[in-house]
Amino acid sequence: MAQQHRPAIPSLGGRKPNFREKVVDVLRAALISGELRPGQVYSAPALAPRLGVSATPVREAMLELVKEGMVEIVPNKGFRVTEVSEKQLDEYTHIRSLIEIPTTVGLATTADLDDLKALRPLAMEIVTSATRGDLTDYVEADLHFHLGLLALAGNDHLVEVVRDLRQRSRLYGLTALSESKRLQASAEEHLELLDALLARDEEGVREVITRHLGHVRGLWAAH
Repeated sequence: MAQQHRPAIPSLGGRKPNFREKVVDVLRAALISGELRPGQVYSAPALAPRLGVSATPVREAMLELVKEGMVEIVPNKGFRVTEVSEKQLDEYTHIRSLIEIPTTVGLATTADLDDLKALRPLAMEIVTSATRGDLTDYVEADLHFHLGLLALAGNDHLVEVVRDLRQRSRLYGLTALSESKRLQASAEEHLELLDALLARDEEGVREVITRHLGHVRGLWAAH
């Protein structure tokens, strides 16, 4: 089994609430961040010790990720991480920009201030994850922050579309950014975005979210 790269997946020991969903979330984040590499084959028994759980929930989580197209079954070996082309990543990012930029800008005038303030702990978690170099937690917190922000627009279908696009994306450049200590600066854009939203600064929001999404195929994308 081709498995030279050992992903820095955080242990799940002691995390009881929504346990099955948590295993899926952590593995999905590891796939998006590139901790689990495209083309590599991983088995549930080999991954389980790294998460601090048994092989069964890992296998169940991988089967869920098969449905999402993130991995595919390799009989008698495990699961192969599917490859995503540069063209596909560009298309996902383009669609996200068409949706997320105007929706986020609109929140500058429509979102309840208390709802926006409630997102600050998630924004801080993104910064903390970046500081300690935990890419899996970074991606997971980033996903929850942006989906939580978009949910304030009141359109559940829009949130699901963006969730699907984000889960299909890959951010292989995060490792290099983390190693060069530049990831924290990108992480702090989440706080900058919240500050602009709380100030009802539409142009400021537009500038930050446009710059932030630009990293998806710029800073965060490089192999």
